[in-house]
Amino acid sequence: MTHKYHQEHTWVRIDGGSATVGITTHAQDTLGDIVFVDFAEVGKTFAQGSVAGVVESVKAAADVHMPASGTVTEVNEALRADPSLANSDPEGAGWFYKVQLSAPHELDSLMDAAAYQAHTG
Repeated sequence: MTHKYHQEHTWVRIDGGSATVGITTHAQDTLGDIVFVDFAEVGKTFAQGSVAGVVESVKAAADVHMPASGTVTEVNEALRADPSLANSDPEGAGWFYKVQLSAPHELDSLMDAAAYQAHTG
């Protein structure tokens, strides 16, 4: 599995032609305690970089951007029921949605962990 990062603070874990997407540890650290998530609908298709959800914390609300083009195949209902999973395990149990990739070559434009770390300083 490959793990990549979008400049708008989402991560994508690629497994063949499908991917799991969530917000980064940096994003959840910046937002603080997350109290609400709004997901893209299953079956909806998004272009790379487009807004596919919203996360709200006690401090602010932020858009969740699609790191690569694709169609949402599943949303994390456990996260909907317990938004704090995005704080306690943002790059694991706190994932947002699963996507069937439509343009896998777009993954080449994303950052690896070292580049993302440099991006966030």
